[in-house]
Amino acid sequence: MYMTTLLAECIADRVFHSAPAEGRNKALACLFDAVVCALAGKNSTGSTSARLVATRIFGPGRAPLWFSGDLLSTVGAAFANSASACAVDFDDGHRSARGHPGAAVIPAVLAASADSAIDAEDFVAAIVAGYEIAVRIAASQNPENIKSRQSGLWAGYGAVAAAGSIRRTGRDHLAHALAINGVWAPNQAANGSSGYSKLTGNHAKEGIPWSVVTGLTALELAEKGFTGPEDILDHASHFDRDRIENGLGLTWEILGTYFKPYSCCRYIHPAIDATLDLMQGRRLHPNDVLSIKVHTFQWAQRLQNKVNPKTLVEAQYSLPFCLAAAVRHGAPALAPLDERLLDDRKICSLAGAVTMAVDEVIDAKFPAETLARVTLTTPSGEISSTTATPRGDAGRPMLWDELEKKFHQVRTGKMSTAREYVFDRAIDHLKSGDPLPFLQEISADL
Repeated sequence: MYMTTLLAECIADRVFHSAPAEGRNKALACLFDAVVCALAGKNSTGSTSARLVATRIFGPGRAPLWFSGDLLSTVGAAFANSASACAVDFDDGHRSARGHPGAAVIPAVLAASADSAIDAEDFVAAIVAGYEIAVRIAASQNPENIKSRQSGLWAGYGAVAAAGSIRRTGRDHLAHALAINGVWAPNQAANGSSGYSKLTGNHAKEGIPWSVVTGLTALELAEKGFTGPEDILDHASHFDRDRIENGLGLTWEILGTYFKPYSCCRYIHPAIDATLDLMQGRRLHPNDVLSIKVHTFQWAQRLQNKVNPKTLVEAQYSLPFCLAAAVRHGAPALAPLDERLLDDRKICSLAGAVTMAVDEVIDAKFPAETLARVTLTTPSGEISSTTATPRGDAGRPMLWDELEKKFHQVRTGKMSTAREYVFDRAIDHLKSGDPLPFLQEISADL
């Protein structure tokens, strides 16, 4: 049996409806976090450009454009909402996948749900299906022949799975949709830390919004009889079939999803947490930090790491700048990054005093773990941290209260007190397993 056929059967036979309560709760947390990230990125250039283009080229429909009250076609709304969700690099991720499933899966399932009444059980199962299939395929990639580690290469599989689950697409059509998506996915050869371009700070980034377009288009085509190579996942030269299949329906990849407290590349987070933990433990003032040496993994050095980024996207991929911003203004300065920080001379000055070195022990644990330790130079001499795991990972999880805090930080100045109250009640429903009030709120204009 082809792997695409096996995955299609799992979706059609409702295997993902059997996820445990822990998995269903995580799916709702993933929904919440993706929407929070979209609100954070709503007014960024990447997001506003995507909304304008989606309105023009994909046309009207019944799918909500989040926080606007506008309706677009299924593909158009999913594309624009995905662009908002990943615009400021605040969106969730998964270490096994080395990328971001939520910014594809959540917009896809919400857009696909627009044509019918939402059943909460089916809705949650669709999210689980999207994460399970996207992460398993991403983790199975053979790096010898699939050089790019960017999310756009595999996130579309999650869009197919999630949307196909909610639409109850037949197994044959689902199998072909997965195959079509795999062929047509953005190749991502140029961009990102694994691409040949050295300019990581641009809006194309990991290609997640376009992977959503590819996945949803593949599903529509397959439902009309269009076909793809169903054996696409069955070649050891490119994919490890056992990694996709083992534990399918028994163990749950969605539980490994991490959430991000800072709106920058995940490779930067452990250095931030190591530094802030050390400063808090030693009661250091920002002016006490004269320079910082970061001991980390070599992939962190592949970022553009501009000391004086000119745009927020460049800043998202600069370890020195984000670390300096956290030291000067604390963690809230990165939740999310504010464009005004780009002109902060104290940040740029300290960023210039940040150096990076590859630690062999830390590097050997990547990509399963993203770790760092730091050495701070202070007026009293050098002090060093322990090796830090970033907040949001399994060892330091962000639970509902922290996700709500993230939302409260993001929504400041964006909605009235009355609207905040309504949102808080909708979030209470969401936490208890009922997503409908929350979905109604994000579909309305702020």
